[in-house]
Amino acid sequence: MSVIGVLTAGGDCPGLNAVIRGVTVRATKTHDAEVVGIKNGWEGLMDGDTMPLDRDAVRGILVRGGTILGSSRMDPYVHGDGYASCAKTIKRNGIDSLVVIGGDGTLRSALRLSEEGLPIIGVPKTIDNDINGTDTTFGFSTAVQIATEAIDRLVSTAESHNRVIVVEVMGRTKGWIATYAGIAGGADAILIPEVPYQLEEIAEIVRRRHRRGQRYSIVVVGEGVEPPPGTADQEVRKDAFGFDRLGGVGYHVAGALEEMTGFETRVSVLGHIQRGGTPSAFDRVLATRLGVAAADYAVAGQTGVMAAVRGLEIVPVPMEEACAEIRGVPDDIYDTAATFFE
Repeated sequence: MSVIGVLTAGGDCPGLNAVIRGVTVRATKTHDAEVVGIKNGWEGLMDGDTMPLDRDAVRGILVRGGTILGSSRMDPYVHGDGYASCAKTIKRNGIDSLVVIGGDGTLRSALRLSEEGLPIIGVPKTIDNDINGTDTTFGFSTAVQIATEAIDRLVSTAESHNRVIVVEVMGRTKGWIATYAGIAGGADAILIPEVPYQLEEIAEIVRRRHRRGQRYSIVVVGEGVEPPPGTADQEVRKDAFGFDRLGGVGYHVAGALEEMTGFETRVSVLGHIQRGGTPSAFDRVLATRLGVAAADYAVAGQTGVMAAVRGLEIVPVPMEEACAEIRGVPDDIYDTAATFFE
């Protein structure tokens, strides 16, 4: 009997439980395999913190946000000795293949473990939608929907009080959420890390709208955008695991815009609201399909591959492709958004 381990690492994301459920039910029901859940991501793999997963263990989790396995920011190559840190847990549980559900950082570590000889299947997870080799990632649809609903509400209050509102959304290095939510919410300007900006151009958009009698504006800003010159704090905050903590660029942009235009400007930072709560129907279906495919790949003895979306199909792609670069917003999509900056 095959034994498949499964873990969720990095930031939480709507749809994680759907993947866990997909892996577990496909493996146990279709392939008569055993599934071992690794608690708290790489930390649990290094510490030997596991739990058995079967059909009953995953009943009712499809609609739940977060992850029943827990997660952490620990990494076997940053906080341990790579495969040597995980080997004891792998051996004790008789794990033949490990399904790793994570973003670009998690998948890079998974690739290194695969190169050290651990059979691994990757499942791309991030609300940022920035993993290479796949057309989309689960969690992105939910995050965009949440951000769009927030923008819709902010439009009504901005219009009532003749205000400029800067909406800061997640996106550490790429602006997928900002671009899609900005388009869907009818934003008047969108700032993303991939596209350099001049704040004076944004200020002129605001002034022009006011001259036309539209005395409010919505500016969507990705959290990874460079702050306007002279406005940022010098010290970069770190989390408990030594990684940079982002957030707050919206306040820098808002302060500078208010000074340049003279119009009252407020800030709404959506933060972790975007990654919590019930996953959308689209993300539930996508995450389920990815989990089922990952179980199939594991039982078939594939390793070093990631379950990816290509068109309407789920296909295995080399994990090297997923880790080659971080996927940014294509020019044509941002150009569509920019059509409405006026």
